[in-house]
Amino acid sequence: MKIMKFGGTSVGSPERMKDVVRLVTESGEQRFVVLSAMSGTTNNLVEIADYISKNNIESALNVLTHLRHKYAKHLQTLYATDKVRKVVADYLAERFDWLRSCCAQPMTPVLEREILAQGELMSTHMVIGYMEEQGIDAVLVPAFDFMRTGQHAEPDQRHIRTALSAILEKEGQHQVYLTQGFICINKDGEIDNLQRGGSDYTACLIGAVLKAEEIQIWTDIDGMHNNDPRFVENTKPVRHISFEEAAELAYFGAKILHPTCIQPARYANVPVRLLNTLDPQAPGTLINNATEEIGVKAIAAKDNITAIKVISSRMLLASGFLARIFQVFDEHDTSIDMVTTSEVGVSLTIDDTTHLEPILDDLRKLGFVQVDTDQCIICVVGDMTAEQHGYCAQVLNALKEKPVRMICYGGSDHNVSVLVSMEQKQWALQQLSKHLFG
Repeated sequence: MKIMKFGGTSVGSPERMKDVVRLVTESGEQRFVVLSAMSGTTNNLVEIADYISKNNIESALNVLTHLRHKYAKHLQTLYATDKVRKVVADYLAERFDWLRSCCAQPMTPVLEREILAQGELMSTHMVIGYMEEQGIDAVLVPAFDFMRTGQHAEPDQRHIRTALSAILEKEGQHQVYLTQGFICINKDGEIDNLQRGGSDYTACLIGAVLKAEEIQIWTDIDGMHNNDPRFVENTKPVRHISFEEAAELAYFGAKILHPTCIQPARYANVPVRLLNTLDPQAPGTLINNATEEIGVKAIAAKDNITAIKVISSRMLLASGFLARIFQVFDEHDTSIDMVTTSEVGVSLTIDDTTHLEPILDDLRKLGFVQVDTDQCIICVVGDMTAEQHGYCAQVLNALKEKPVRMICYGGSDHNVSVLVSMEQKQWALQQLSKHLFG
């Protein structure tokens, strides 16, 4: 069985929904399909929840009315029969009536999560209705029946495996199993979401527990590119990349994947393929545990980075000094991206500045603190193990004409990272492409 996940733009209109169904069923093989909310829906639901929390009920109702009219128009185009159209319309009416009732309730975190879950519920009911109208042997498997998180909001894979196996055994054999991405039930039995990676995470969790043949992530981009096409001309798709390399790229700015979402597939040794709904014949990008090609694969950039340097003579030959610095960030729940050290100083970067001021206050107790904002991490990814030589030199040679704030190499066999100012970002990406890819 193959898992197929389609994002919001892939189900953003009746025509795109029909294209998705065609992609799912054209081979005649069994498929497990994960759908996101229709594009724009989740943003509207966030608006509605925000207006309700601010007691601006009129604006919440305006957004809700606009969204309801949008769905009503899609129903007229998607279905050929009044019977199926009415069944789906009745379901959507229930969802929109419930959303309207939320305007009379005080906003809570639980209610907000319930509101945000409506997009996936509506898109899957629309698509399953179309499949049934087309005579396709398909069944809707509600994510709430098997997708659950446990402690620390992490997926409870044991529960997911047990519940999903029981559902599939009860439902029997079907050509298509359809479910919602992103949404789940948490340890307290409340409606929640997977947060990091969203629907991609759902697909990889399902693929891992079912030991699927392949997990396909369908978007409107032809896989991962070797650089950011918004800033660099003539980029090329990367046809194969390892899980480790994909995770590095995703963490350091490649928006096509979230770094954590592919981990279940990696540990279960299930390949992930990134494909393009606008060009289904394109090979896309294959991600698996194999390393087939030595050298640089791709470049990514992570924006809005803050660099912090702590200098103290007390660090010289002192044990535990680094631990005290890292403890400051742990106490303020702030993760660190890059780290470099010398005998009397440590430089590190963060992208979340929510707690920057209290962090700096605590660090000043340990030494002199210097802060640089508006920085950018440029990450060069590939198979660059210590036995392979020259790659770090190529990276630095490409950037020799401009100042580099930090360099990080050796923490991974797949990553050389440099820190430059945001105003140098485009120049750095272009220079690296020129020197590394010719």
